[in-house]
Amino acid sequence: MKSLFLPNARPPRTTFALMAAGQAGLLLLLWLFYPLQLFPSLGDVLRALADLTTTQGLVPELWASMTTALQALGMATVLALLISYLTALPFFRPLAYAASKMRYLTLTGLTFFVALLVSSGHEVKLSVLTFATTVYLVTGMTSVMLSTTQQELDHARTLGLGEWRSFWEVVVLGKLADMLEVVRQNFAIIWTMITLVETLYQSEGGIGLLLYKQNRYLHLDGVVAIQLVILAAGAAQDYLFELLRRVFFPYASLAAAR
Repeated sequence: MKSLFLPNARPPRTTFALMAAGQAGLLLLLWLFYPLQLFPSLGDVLRALADLTTTQGLVPELWASMTTALQALGMATVLALLISYLTALPFFRPLAYAASKMRYLTLTGLTFFVALLVSSGHEVKLSVLTFATTVYLVTGMTSVMLSTTQQELDHARTLGLGEWRSFWEVVVLGKLADMLEVVRQNFAIIWTMITLVETLYQSEGGIGLLLYKQNRYLHLDGVVAIQLVILAAGAAQDYLFELLRRVFFPYASLAAAR
C-alpha cells in the first residue's frame, strides 16, 4: 500500500486494480446516495439507457457513428502520413505548415462549402471529419518527425545507407510506433466532432443525432446515458490502440521510465 503514495512508484498490478475499483465504487456510491439536484440519479440514467437501447436504437446508431468515424480516421491517417512524410523534401514543407495551421478553422460555415463539392450527406460528414482529423494528425506527425536526432541519421549514414534509405529506416520505420500513438491520441477528436456533423446532416442518423434529440427535449438522463456510452466506446478504442502498439511495437516501451 505504501507504494501508492510514493512518487514514481510502480505498485503491483493487483494492488493498482483494487485501488482503481475502489475509487470507481466510491464514485458510484456517491452518485447513488448523494445525487446532485441538477444531475440525474444513477437509477434514472440506467432506466434511460435501457429505454434508448430497446426503443430508440442506441446500438445501431452507435454502430453507424463508429463506422463513419473509422472511415474518417483511415482516410485522415493516410493523408496525414503522406503530407508529413513529404516534409522531408523542402519543396513540400509549406504544405505541411499550412495544413497544421488549418486546425484553427471552425467547422461552422465550412460544411456549406463541402456540401457544394460532394453529392450526399454521408460524403459531407466523411469529408468534414477527415479534414478536421487530418490537420490535427499532420501537426502531431510532423512533430514526431522533427524529433529525429542528427545522431540517428548520422548512425544510418555510417552504415552506408543513402539519404532515401536512411529516411526510410530511421524516420518511416523507426517512428511508426510514435505515429500510431499520435493516431490514438487524435481519435478522440472525431468523437467530439461527429455529434456536430450528425446534427447538421441528419439523413443517416447516428449517436450524435440521438444525443441532440435528448438534449433538445431536456431528457438529461438520456444525455448522460449517451455520454457514458460514448465514453465507454472511446475507452475501449483507446485500449485497442494500446494493445496494437504493444503487439506490433513491443520495443517502443523499453525507453519509458519505470
